[in-house]
Amino acid sequence: MSSIRTIPSLAACYDLEVEQMDVKTAFLHGDLEEELYMEQPEGFVAQGKEDYVCRLKKSLYGLKQAHRQWYKKFEYVMEDQGYKKTTSDHCVFIKIFSGDDFIILLLNVDDMLIVGRNASRIDKLKQELSKSFAMKDLGPTKQILGIRLTRDRKAKKLWLSQERFRVV
Repeated sequence: MSSIRTIPSLAACYDLEVEQMDVKTAFLHGDLEEELYMEQPEGFVAQGKEDYVCRLKKSLYGLKQAHRQWYKKFEYVMEDQGYKKTTSDHCVFIKIFSGDDFIILLLNVDDMLIVGRNASRIDKLKQELSKSFAMKDLGPTKQILGIRLTRDRKAKKLWLSQERFRVV
């Protein structure tokens, strides 16, 4: 949560672009490292092969390995693009281009916050990620993880609000 508060504050202070992406069916992107089998799903049992099982080639929702395998795949794609994960939060990836030009990407399960100076570089990253994963481009960030972001770029201010979750 500290990264989710810190990165938008950097965006406010340095007048950075703040974009958001969502990965569709994130856990289905993970590759399995071991042999796993499952019963045929109800309604999809092959006639005459009722006692057969299915060998999984990809991760599925509900598997213990699903979270880790998704992260490993995402980490590989980011490193392949030249991004480094931070030591303080392994879900924060940074790439420095030159001088004060950089991109910070914050991953939270299947939600991404992308922050940087150069909108065209951010768009290029989005295109590259879309080659590896089914993505939904949510544009400028208005809300992430139930936290609403309101921004006044001129005043270099950004407000985070969880008003909807207020206990009455």
